[in-house]
Amino acid sequence: MNLHNIDITVSAVKKTQYPQTGMPEIAFAGRSNVGKSSFINKMVGRKKLARTSSTPGKTAQINFYNLDKTIFIVDLPGYGYAAVSKQEKQRWGHMMEEYLNTRRQLVQTVLLVDSRHKPTKDDIQMLQWIRHRHGFAVVVATKIDKLSKKQVEENLGLIYETLQLTDDDVLLPFSSQTGEGRQEAWELICDLMDVEMPKLQ
Repeated sequence: MNLHNIDITVSAVKKTQYPQTGMPEIAFAGRSNVGKSSFINKMVGRKKLARTSSTPGKTAQINFYNLDKTIFIVDLPGYGYAAVSKQEKQRWGHMMEEYLNTRRQLVQTVLLVDSRHKPTKDDIQMLQWIRHRHGFAVVVATKIDKLSKKQVEENLGLIYETLQLTDDDVLLPFSSQTGEGRQEAWELICDLMDVEMPKLQ
């Protein structure tokens, strides 16, 4: 898989706008300020593929990124941002539920959580849905560069306990600043999607 051949195919707000290629998809979910866009950019080696913002909640669509006409990376709207109106939250919730519950091409949903904080009720709810849909959970703990090694170990333990992870689940520490966890994340994605490992730079 060639990471040079990447583009955004569509930003969808409803089912009729989803890509119709039939390619397998891996989706990323998490709170509005968890760093999903930074994670995606780091994974594919681009600075501005996924749009980042200092204002949480900017991603108001489901963004489909086509990787070398092989797989789609799907960036879901962030949840849990208090400044968004109740009506907007409901719209986002419906948009996500429609995708997550009906998309047959969806191979795995990955939950991103902030390694600095205890997972929220929204994170727990999303984790439960992921396990129900996929049988096991994949969790990426972001922003580990902001913690000491001891704090990383302690916080990963808290995340594991709070989300009630099991030996069947995967918990992966990650930093979009240093790239720690990038190789392991790609190995996991390629294994799940049954695709060739890209050459990372």
